[in-house]
Amino acid sequence: MGEVPSSSSSSSSSMGRYLGKPPSTTMIGSFSGFRVFESAPPLATPIPLLRPVAYNLTDFGGVGDGRTLNTEAFEHAVRAIAELERVGGGQLNVPPGQWLTSPFNLTSHMTLFLAEGAEILGIQNVDYWPLMPPLPSYGHGREQKGPRYGSLIHGQHLTDVVITGQCHEFMSSLVDKISKKLLRYTRGPLVQLMWSSNIIISNITLRDSPFWTLHPYDCKNVTIANLTILAPVSGAPNTDGIDPDSCQDMVIENCYISVGDDAIAIKSGWDHYGIAYGRPSTNILIRDLIVRSEVSAGISIGSEMSGGVSNITVENVRFWDSKRGVRIKTAPGRGGYIQNISYRNLTFDNVRIGIMARTDYNEHPDDGFDPKDLPVLENISFKGIYGRGVRIPVMMWDNLQEEEYLSMRLCRGSSDWSHIPAPCDNFDLFGSDGRLVRPSVSRNFADVLPGPQNNADADDDA
Repeated sequence: MGEVPSSSSSSSSSMGRYLGKPPSTTMIGSFSGFRVFESAPPLATPIPLLRPVAYNLTDFGGVGDGRTLNTEAFEHAVRAIAELERVGGGQLNVPPGQWLTSPFNLTSHMTLFLAEGAEILGIQNVDYWPLMPPLPSYGHGREQKGPRYGSLIHGQHLTDVVITGQCHEFMSSLVDKISKKLLRYTRGPLVQLMWSSNIIISNITLRDSPFWTLHPYDCKNVTIANLTILAPVSGAPNTDGIDPDSCQDMVIENCYISVGDDAIAIKSGWDHYGIAYGRPSTNILIRDLIVRSEVSAGISIGSEMSGGVSNITVENVRFWDSKRGVRIKTAPGRGGYIQNISYRNLTFDNVRIGIMARTDYNEHPDDGFDPKDLPVLENISFKGIYGRGVRIPVMMWDNLQEEEYLSMRLCRGSSDWSHIPAPCDNFDLFGSDGRLVRPSVSRNFADVLPGPQNNADADDDA
């Protein structure tokens, strides 16, 4: 994959530890008025020193007036930090102000720290946004064939990277160009790290991404914590919050996400391209979130899951004002598997469909897929599911009628509805007092309550 191109070099001003007066607000990202990091009212909070050496963006000629393009300042700062590997890396502090920039790369052993009162604005002119090759597990741009736009904050083959701050915000907005279909190529994410490890992203707000907001691709050992992710709840398609894609060993916790598509979507490649790439998303813990998606789902798996998805735990999540709560989506031709998935202690508040699984999500990159490549879904459990104002608690949409294609092993929860609609036979309905209201019709070995075992799959849904 190509790197974001660098701007021409220029001399930098004095550099050193940032010991300036306490900053007051922070933000990363915007295109000529599209902001990416934005913060709360000023607080007299000093910037902590998290690396042996720290720089201020102004040391490299940065000007935070919202009009001056600071791409070269960011690039010079990153190059300076790249030379500090032997001493433990470096920290780049973005002080109060509005810092307009085009996309730039991070480096290994780097902390990007946004002070209170700072904003990083992404430039609106897409001529400044580099084109990159398609992701190898997707074959071509997700929206259009050919290349794709890069991300505002980008990195490849990195290790030991921290993006954090004092309640700052990343924001980017190309809504007008998106709605008018003025972009020639697939939109880029707001933040994308690829083939990287030991990543921490915390204490920031990501706002109004042009596409998937935070996209870790084929990364390992990733912690994402205390984020706020916002996008228009309608008219902003594909603005997913967090999309782990062929990632391993990840924690996502203590986040608030309200976006125009899936709040979280776990992926691993698209059809035959994903099968050939062969990198699953595995060992992911998602906990203690509040999520909202009026047009899609709170937490999804797929539909691009051809490399496999396994060992996923989702717990202590509140879904509110959403079209769907939990969704699993796949299709013939995807191949791969979704297995060993555990959902615990979920609350659906004003959600149209609580739990949904469908196997006819027939979007394909091209005609090269084999419809006989059927994904396998198994060992999926739900425990402690609570709902209020949910129209359809469970919907299983399996039109393949393949034996062992879709098997929900354990469903247990509480609901304030008087009935569970067909085809949700295999659902033990519990009341708010924890007592069984109605047992499931069919049972298997994993049912909580004793009864006959028949390994029945969920029925098809029309």
